[in-house]
Amino acid sequence: MERDTHNTEGIPAAIGPYSHAAFAGDLFFTSGQLGLLPDGTFAGEDVESQTRQACTNLKMLLEYAGLSLQNVVKTTIFLKDMNDFPVVNKIYAEFVGDDPPARSTVEVSRLPKDALVEIEMIAVR
Repeated sequence: MERDTHNTEGIPAAIGPYSHAAFAGDLFFTSGQLGLLPDGTFAGEDVESQTRQACTNLKMLLEYAGLSLQNVVKTTIFLKDMNDFPVVNKIYAEFVGDDPPARSTVEVSRLPKDALVEIEMIAVR
């Protein structure tokens, strides 16, 4: 199996030794996206702003790879505080629409850059 990594202009640079995303056959795996703007600063200090930006970054990654949110089969959301679940859920629903993929949401003790939310996706070409 061949692996094809992708780094996308228009979203923040990786903050470690990893690619933004990678194809493995017809599967497309994104790295977790924080609510960072292209310059690497947070879109805001609140979970709503960070969630919207993380989803926007993921949408851009998918589009760069010739995919859309309709290709996504699994999403994982990492939250700093599970009390933010209703806000994140509402914003996420706006992005994925009426036919959402499978999803897991977990609370974690800490995220990179002390982010409030991180989201990753798996899509199929």
